[in-house]
Amino acid sequence: MNDMRIMLVDDNAELRRTMREHLSRQENMRVTAECGTGLEALEALEKTAVDVIILDIIMPQMDGYSFLEELNRRQMENRPQVIVVSALGRDDFIMRAVENGARFYMIKPVDMNVLAGRIREVCGQAPDAAAASRISLPGRAPSIDEKLASLFLTIGIPAHIKGYAFLREAVKMVIENPDVINRITKELYPGIGKRFNTSASKVERAIRHAIEVAWSRGRIDTLNKAFGCRVATKEDKPTNGEFIAMIADKLALEQRTA
Repeated sequence: MNDMRIMLVDDNAELRRTMREHLSRQENMRVTAECGTGLEALEALEKTAVDVIILDIIMPQMDGYSFLEELNRRQMENRPQVIVVSALGRDDFIMRAVENGARFYMIKPVDMNVLAGRIREVCGQAPDAAAASRISLPGRAPSIDEKLASLFLTIGIPAHIKGYAFLREAVKMVIENPDVINRITKELYPGIGKRFNTSASKVERAIRHAIEVAWSRGRIDTLNKAFGCRVATKEDKPTNGEFIAMIADKLALEQRTA
């Protein structure tokens, strides 16, 4: 398997160093270029072939949006995949990056293990869900949030859509209080809506959309591998409640047997 060649584009030298050290320890990953601005990155691309670009948005000389626009204009034969890592979290910022070709948009500070998983996914080398669920930081077991991030990654629920955060919150609520799944419209959706300052109906629609995205990406086999048995088919998409309960049951069982 060929190494995944990575370019880091961020004006924060310390963050680049942290990323480089972590990614260099990953199997089949190699940081081949580092740049402090979008302009430097465009010049580097003329000399160095890369598979993935980790891109900041706010940088001097040329920001991330201008870089993406110029990358699109160049119509490269082997255009690198782009993962944006930025402190900007507004929906319009995220959508602008995605519309200009970014595959993922991650909010700083990022979990480096999740970033490595995103890189593998855009390179078509994502680990199976069973392996991803074991991703952890040295010295401690992975948290529920880390397990959910790994699982959602492998089944194709992108972090930039609202349903991702709502689903994560729903699963954690059901783990804490399993009976709340029986009051999904009267308690679960309103509770999530209150935490995110939105309506219960918007929570329901966003979660439904997230599940539809996963099913449209055809990652059903990956989901089945994570559970160790056939829990879903392409034709039999679960309801919101069924999906939330399924994930919550799996993680709760793992907690009890850890």
